[in-house]
Amino acid sequence: MAAGGFSKLPNGTVVVALNLPSPAAGPGSVRFLVHAGNRARALTRLRNLGLRAVYLRGNAAPPSPDEITAVLHHPDGLIWRTAPDSAVRPGPGPSGPDDLVVELWHPIRALLRRPAAPA
Repeated sequence: MAAGGFSKLPNGTVVVALNLPSPAAGPGSVRFLVHAGNRARALTRLRNLGLRAVYLRGNAAPPSPDEITAVLHHPDGLIWRTAPDSAVRPGPGPSGPDDLVVELWHPIRALLRRPAAPA
């Protein structure tokens, strides 16, 4: 079952966050953020993209304030990245070598884009 959650914004819209298994072969998961009028519409947007078995049960992993800001500033209102538990890797950072580097958010087009067929 996918972990996820939602946050209701002051204007009445919601931001839904879902962790789903990675579409690529291998371990890990992908975190989707969807901005929509309500939870049902957010899940419908994902289902319309081909993610059929998408359900939100509970509010175990709601979006963080940084995630809400990211999805609100994206024109499509639908972004993704590998889930934080699998995306965090040690690397050099401004405070020292033990800082964590997190992957940036991608538009949904980058996930749905099919590789070019070999000629």
